[in-house]
Amino acid sequence: MVINVVILAAGLGTRLGRPHPKPLTPLADGRSILRQQLDHLHSSFDRQAHITIVVGYKMDLIMEAAAADASFVYNELYDQTGTAKSLLKALRLAPPGGVLWLNGDVVFVPGLLAALVPHIEAGRSFVAVNTASVADEEVKYTLDDDGYIFELSKKVVGGLGEAVGINYIAAADRAVLTEHLENCPDNEYFEYGLETAIRDEGLRVTAVDISAYGCVEVDFEPDLDRANALDGGR
Repeated sequence: MVINVVILAAGLGTRLGRPHPKPLTPLADGRSILRQQLDHLHSSFDRQAHITIVVGYKMDLIMEAAAADASFVYNELYDQTGTAKSLLKALRLAPPGGVLWLNGDVVFVPGLLAALVPHIEAGRSFVAVNTASVADEEVKYTLDDDGYIFELSKKVVGGLGEAVGINYIAAADRAVLTEHLENCPDNEYFEYGLETAIRDEGLRVTAVDISAYGCVEVDFEPDLDRANALDGGR
């Protein structure tokens, strides 16, 4: 199965306080966050993933680290724009079809991607969520009466869980999301584009519960400690 994959790795990552792009942060197993992501993608999709990495901050370091694994899209306004514009650039250039995208700071166990494959094969747009934890600073979600994503942002009150930073837009929904990302304010996250497409266009996005799989989005030092406690596997 050939699948389009986008890794969002353009940001400054200042909260972790490292001198290099956050995706290049070393993990306990000796790999960087980015290298572990790439290894999991290759093993889960039998090297049939068409991988694009959106770069910006110190892009040469990321391009050197992943030159054999991916193509690259440059967000020249990486210090002025949010993930909505980075994802927009990638969607405009990716081959036809659905797109799986990951934040470049997500550490997860190998089995997680395999659990998403049935939803990808069904052509179902989704957001991977963790229902075991709902922290104030994370992106949270609620559901509508039909069980689809209704709200999706850090501002959500009464969230049912956290969005972990792994998402998929089906081929049939890609144009709608692209339009809404175009209309996002420059500093917004891609979740804003999803939320407005849901609200204004009736886009149906499934919440796929991956709580059974270890997954940590690394923003601060304690997150890195939790990520290093996961069994990253190969």
